[in-house]
Amino acid sequence: MVQASWGVAGLRFEQPTSLRLGREPGRQRGRVKRRAETMVHQVLYRALVSSKWLAESVRAGKLGLGLRVLDVSWYSPGTRDARKEYLECHVPGASFFDIEECKDKSSPYEMMLPTEEGFADYVGSLGISNDTHVVVYDGDHLGSYYAPRVWWMFRVFGHRTVSVLNGGFQNWLKEGHPVTSEPSHPEPAVFKATLDRSLFKTYEQVLENLESKRFQLVDSRSKGRYLGTEPEPDAIGLDPGHIRGAVNMPFMDFLTEDGFEKSTEMLRAMFEAKKVDLTKPLIATCRKGVTACHIALAAYLCGKPDVAIYDGSWFEWFHRAPPETRVSQWKDRKP
Repeated sequence: MVQASWGVAGLRFEQPTSLRLGREPGRQRGRVKRRAETMVHQVLYRALVSSKWLAESVRAGKLGLGLRVLDVSWYSPGTRDARKEYLECHVPGASFFDIEECKDKSSPYEMMLPTEEGFADYVGSLGISNDTHVVVYDGDHLGSYYAPRVWWMFRVFGHRTVSVLNGGFQNWLKEGHPVTSEPSHPEPAVFKATLDRSLFKTYEQVLENLESKRFQLVDSRSKGRYLGTEPEPDAIGLDPGHIRGAVNMPFMDFLTEDGFEKSTEMLRAMFEAKKVDLTKPLIATCRKGVTACHIALAAYLCGKPDVAIYDGSWFEWFHRAPPETRVSQWKDRKP
């Protein structure tokens, strides 16, 4: 059993039962408490920040090299224009992070990571150094969509001080916090990117895992797309379905109706309900490595910071993997 006890930046953290019951000798109790406090600081503290915390930071003039805010919104072509909306209304001091510019443009797949140099140059141009605390948000109606992807991108390139704005821009607006149309022009900074290969997986590694089963595999798409009963949106030549052996945990379920991340207790119960063991290795996948990052964020909030993302995800798998490794009801539904 656990009990919420500490609050930082709008989060609720968990205190081990042993700390409350006081059943250990003093020395052991002290060690347990120090470990718990270290976990809170290193694992949970920077995962989410509240709109109230960010608004106070903006009001206090703390934005600068030590704290940068990024609007990382992206929308399907023909729906909304993310850059246009940024120019019309955004968090004061925020810069626009264009994920179409910060990806591997030479890849035939949809949203692959850029090179270390490419990422470093891009975020450096936004005034971000290795000492900067970065807060990311997007304007999706769900509350958060692409923000966890960019949160993960910073982490996979070795930057740990990055947070998602809990509730996203829609709740920033609902709570009446200030906005501006004035674009940000930060002084360029030097950023050194170091790829953390433990946080992402390639096609070859996922293919090998079908035999070794060293990692659990979780797919974050909707149930219909996972099963193959609903089409992949805006996709030509891409049937729905999933990688053999993957468990389905739709990313929308990690969010409340108002767009906030669910409590740690609820997130942990969701993993348990799907028999996903957070003490064991885990790979998250989706269509293009975006909503899979919601799984990584949810697990991170539960104290598991090492979830790996299959960057190519279903889009790559569908085009490369042997047919027997793809599970789908799609062809059965076709007339």
